[in-house]
Amino acid sequence: MITQAKIKNVIADFSGVSAAYHGYQDRYRAIPGDDPNAGTRWTTAPPAFPGSGNGVVEGTYNTACPTVVAAGTAETCKWWDDLRRAGFVSGNGPQQPFNAVTGLIGVQTGDGAGPPSGPVLGVGGTGAGGFSGLIICSANLPDKIAIAVDTQMDDGQRLSGSVRGQQQSAPNPAIAVDATAAGSGGNNNYAETGTNTYVLCRAF
Repeated sequence: MITQAKIKNVIADFSGVSAAYHGYQDRYRAIPGDDPNAGTRWTTAPPAFPGSGNGVVEGTYNTACPTVVAAGTAETCKWWDDLRRAGFVSGNGPQQPFNAVTGLIGVQTGDGAGPPSGPVLGVGGTGAGGFSGLIICSANLPDKIAIAVDTQMDDGQRLSGSVRGQQQSAPNPAIAVDATAAGSGGNNNYAETGTNTYVLCRAF
């Protein structure tokens, strides 16, 4: 029962952040974090800071976000600050929320280095077929939970579809360009050993 509840929570996280993103876009015609008008939209302290407005949320999902947004804060951190100020996500400030197993939940555009952004979770050194657009990632998921989430939201395959997985060797890892590399799980699908953990990323 506890595992089932955590599976539902992780799925709800993916769905909820996606809904918040689309709600923000509909209201402001901008991408949270990248919003060039964020600095003047909200006047309450501490001040908000604008994004570049180039259509790319720069930074990585696991960026070490400050407690208060400031000049130079990564757009992947401003993403959360903007959504919270707009009332789409609970809480305050730019730090990432945690999932049901205390892994980070965050966003990035492709490899986070853009623009232009290269792909991640693809095949080979160039990340062929990987995600190059905006993705949401949820880390530190035990194998049983990762498999269930991918199966219920997508195709249950680690290397294909709109939800993809990367095997972890440390908490909240960077997202690899090559999902078939040995350290990311190789050419294998998810392996339910009871000890494996994964970070899942879903395309918006």
